Order: sequence, then structure tokens, then C-alpha cells
Amino acid sequence: MATPTRESTASTARPEATAPTPPATVTLRLWRGDEAGGEFRDYTVENLGGEVVLDVVHRIQAEQAPDLAVRWNCKAGKCGSCSAEVNGRPRLMCMTRMSTLDVSEPVTVSPLRGNPIVRDLVTDVSYNYAVARRIPPFQPGPREPDGTYRMKQVDADRVQEFRKCIECFLCQNVCHVIRDHEDNKPNFAGPRYFARLAELEMHPLDVLDRRELISSDLGIGLCNITKCCTEVCPEGIHITDNAIIPLKERVVDARYDPIAWLGRKIRRRPDPTPAKVAASFAPAAKTGEVISTDAPTRAED
Repeated sequence: MATPTRESTASTARPEATAPTPPATVTLRLWRGDEAGGEFRDYTVENLGGEVVLDVVHRIQAEQAPDLAVRWNCKAGKCGSCSAEVNGRPRLMCMTRMSTLDVSEPVTVSPLRGNPIVRDLVTDVSYNYAVARRIPPFQPGPREPDGTYRMKQVDADRVQEFRKCIECFLCQNVCHVIRDHEDNKPNFAGPRYFARLAELEMHPLDVLDRRELISSDLGIGLCNITKCCTEVCPEGIHITDNAIIPLKERVVDARYDPIAWLGRKIRRRPDPTPAKVAASFAPAAKTGEVISTDAPTRAED
């Protein structure tokens, strides 16, 4: 059998696939306006490659729209300031690479829909801080006889996941209990603060019982565990599975489990701490502040 020559081998080889040439320009469709209303506007800039959405927004701000309002700080995915909706999906602009988007069409960047608009891409997130003031902080029990605290590594690992939260509030934004029902805000903490409450309730050194507060005042019963909050978390925190569901189980044990109730009676253990007592440890209660979680609804686009 004859051996193929170099020329014949080359002629039968498949041609190498060439990567498509990226477009020379990219267009960002940015929402411009304030609480009274606004509209989307297109801005076209040179496609430099290797950029994230925030880079392009900054170039537009520097070259075409110096009055564009955008919130950002670290540009490293650790401050949560640059939260926005990119092509309808809540993301951090500093962690969303342009190469992952279809730049053959305009890339839409809009403010978080779950918050009232301040201006352009900046929204009012004060509701979240009002909720934070209503949560009783860490309350450690007495120290060991040698003056120290001790806990197992497995307990530290369990709550460490929730400490990764950067408070970008993307989970609060996608939660339909908040996003679609403004009247729920005074009675619903939201996924970010359920993760915070889970961190406190699961901490082996914390002695404050917040279960009645979580149920009656902070509305964990309104959550129907759709897991949308987990899907958008940039830190990969399993908010639904590791925080909300275990909190729901603890609330049920405290309020409805007949075996737990009988065990408390037999062993003469105290009933769950009333919500008002637990709430008295919160920063707002200690300073006598009147915290309002009411916020104006977002103007229609």
C-alpha cells in the first residue's frame, strides 16, 4: 500500500476553524432618569476587549455622559456597590465580563428593580439597613471557667458561609415577596437578613432565642423557597438550603411541634422567647429609634 505523500496529506486535512472577529464597537443601553421616570438611551463605544461591564460604563461616563450616576467602590467583587441588572439579570457590573455577553446587540444595563430609583443606575437601598437595625446582634453566653470561649471547628465552619455576604442586595432585589409587594416590607426581612439570622441562631455561643421574632415580626413564613436568591448570589451562598429552610424548621419546632412542647414541660425548660423580648436587644430598640421600612415604589420605566 502506497504511503500518502506530504502534498496529498495536506490537501485532505480539514481547514482550521477561525474564531469570529469581535465587533469593533459595543453598545450599552443604559437607563437614564430619576424617581419621576426616565428612559433607556444607547451609548456606543470602541470594543477594547478584556473589559467588564463597569469598565464600559466608566468610559461612557468619561467620554459621553459625564452626568451619568453609577455607584461603585472596590471593582473587585467585594463591596457589592455596583449591583445592577444586565440584560435583565441581577449582577455585579464589576464581575460581569463583556466577553460573556452577546455584544452584537445592545447590552441593557438597568437599576435594581426591587429598589426605588435615586438617579440613573443608583437606587435607594435604605430599606435593607432599616431591617438590619431591627435584628438583635450576637449575644454570647458566659465564658468558660478559664475566661475563654470554646466552640468546635464544625460549628465555626457552618456559620462561616453566611459571613461571606458582601451585601450587594441582589438577593433582596429578586425576592418576589419584596419586589412585587411593597406592603410586605415592614414585616419581611428578606433573604440577606435570613442568612444573618441563621448565622446567629446556629452559632453555638449565642444564647438569644430569636425564633418567635423571626416568625412574627420578620416574616419568614412569607418565603416560599423559590431559590431565586441563591441563584443570583455572587458569593455562592446557599441561602435557601442552608439558611432559610433550617430557620423555618426551627420556627416550626418552637411553635407547633407537640413533642418539643411536651419535652419543655417535662424537663421544665422555658418556652421560646417572646418576639418583643428578643426585639428589645436590637440596635433600634436600644437607642429608641423609630425605624420605618416603608419606601416609595419605583417609578414605571
